Amino acid sequence: MTLSSSISFAYRLLFPRTGKKSNARRSLFGALLCIGISLVPLIMVLTVSNGMIKGITERMIGLSSSHLQLILYPHSDYSKNAESMKIFADSIKLYDSGVKNVYPELQGIALASSVKGRFGAQIRAVESDIFEKNPSFASLFEILDGKIDLTSRNSCVLGKKLAEDLGVKAGGTIRLITTKENASGKTMPKITPLKVSGIVSSGYQELDALWLFVSLESGFNLISANSFSAVFGIETYDAFSLDLQKTYNSLAAFLSSAGRLYRWNDLNSSQYENFASTQIMLLFIMMLIVLVASVNISSALIMLVMERKKEIAILKSLGGTSAGISISFLVTGLVTGFFGVLFGLPLGLFCSVKFNAIMGGIEAVVNVFARIFYFISDGNLSNYVTVHLLDEAFYLQNIPLVIPAGQISLIVLGTLILSLLVSLFPALKAGKEKPIETLRKI
Repeated sequence: MTLSSSISFAYRLLFPRTGKKSNARRSLFGALLCIGISLVPLIMVLTVSNGMIKGITERMIGLSSSHLQLILYPHSDYSKNAESMKIFADSIKLYDSGVKNVYPELQGIALASSVKGRFGAQIRAVESDIFEKNPSFASLFEILDGKIDLTSRNSCVLGKKLAEDLGVKAGGTIRLITTKENASGKTMPKITPLKVSGIVSSGYQELDALWLFVSLESGFNLISANSFSAVFGIETYDAFSLDLQKTYNSLAAFLSSAGRLYRWNDLNSSQYENFASTQIMLLFIMMLIVLVASVNISSALIMLVMERKKEIAILKSLGGTSAGISISFLVTGLVTGFFGVLFGLPLGLFCSVKFNAIMGGIEAVVNVFARIFYFISDGNLSNYVTVHLLDEAFYLQNIPLVIPAGQISLIVLGTLILSLLVSLFPALKAGKEKPIETLRKI
């Protein structure tokens, strides 16, 4: 029995000439749908998680740690004032051609106070033009209220969460409580009024929840020398390039006497590993769903073998081999899996592209029913809290679309291999059918 005849028999198993109803063919069609539907959440998890990781990672790198980060030793001569920090930043930029830009910054902790209460804040004293100068600041920050203006000595820019906690809007005033040392060396509270020029959001609340931006010059007046950290964000041409390590090695020797130099993946290793392990766990669970769906092919093929015993017996009596019959059923299972992929792959990609809209629609429907239930049980909707399926405190507000072609290709290949494996048992069973016993019963 040749390969072409085995494929021809497989074609007739899938598309028989007669219009006779077949429960086995209906089961194969059901298995096809199950595989396709099971692939949809798998592809969605893959693309959405990749987009989530990419979006969060670029915010951690661009807005917080930079590609490389230098933390000066306490009381360094390079952090005496804003001018000395800017001069030192320029010297770092000129030292290595791999450095694209350097951003000096002071960081400290304070209490931000308003009529609503007091809340912890992380002061970030940056160059007044950083929201224009730094590409990540310019592209990843969204101005929600007011405008970015750090040129005034007593102006500040707040993160969205901190502004909500304080209950202030652009143009409002807050008081910043820091510390200072008096003439006798005692630590005393220092209260400074600040005008909120603007409110921003990076789209990832967990990162920017406590940020309060002031100008670098104001930072030296607000934060005492004993409580601030002088930091230099070093931007290279590509945070994921192998050249990053070369630049790191070059600068580490040059800056060893000034402070400690870190790569972005050193500073964010725990978050990055957490993202990767969570993605692997989700993909493993989704692949189990595909495996369960693939088993339907096996049960459908067993039914098909039972229905086609007569045809199998006739083929064998005419010279058909057991291997040829088995190959026919293997091809049938593989084609079923292929059409399942053909159905599920574009549907999964479409749902991934429309993920934000789909989640918004589901969220709206959930809130409608939740409001009805809340009204029936409580009778008052004034205390109702809107349900967020993807809470912005832990997720990106808008998840970017990332379609990993390589990983999707592996999923397609894995699904086809699973289809072959689950078809193996019924295919071997079909090959072992004895034609004499079957023909006796006709």
